[in-house]
Amino acid sequence: MSHFSQIKTKLRNLSALQTALTDLDIDWKAGPHPVRGYQGQTHTADVVIEQGNGYDIGFSRNADTEEYELIADLQYWQQPLSVDGFLNQVSQRYAFNTVLSETANQGFQVAEQQQAQDGSIRLVLQRWSA
Repeated sequence: MSHFSQIKTKLRNLSALQTALTDLDIDWKAGPHPVRGYQGQTHTADVVIEQGNGYDIGFSRNADTEEYELIADLQYWQQPLSVDGFLNQVSQRYAFNTVLSETANQGFQVAEQQQAQDGSIRLVLQRWSA
């Protein structure tokens, strides 16, 4: 019986996901790479975060939804934040990087960036036109 949990996300861009993890100072490995679980079970993932306890966290693309799901044996979760807190932080950095990338493609530049005490990020973008 598998102990792996698959948690749905709205993360669709692998590069933005990897950048978000890097921004959060999370060491990760590019896949395909096995996520280690209970009693030596593994699940292949596109991004793997190794934990010190020998049980990993991964992100694996769901072919049906084209979204990256979090894969982990939650009984052995060993992160400073809860699963929800972790996903919220990753999702925020993912959204931030996606906004920067998409707006840069449209000719915008960051004019101002502020991080509030509640963790929210305020961006002011500008674009010069002739």
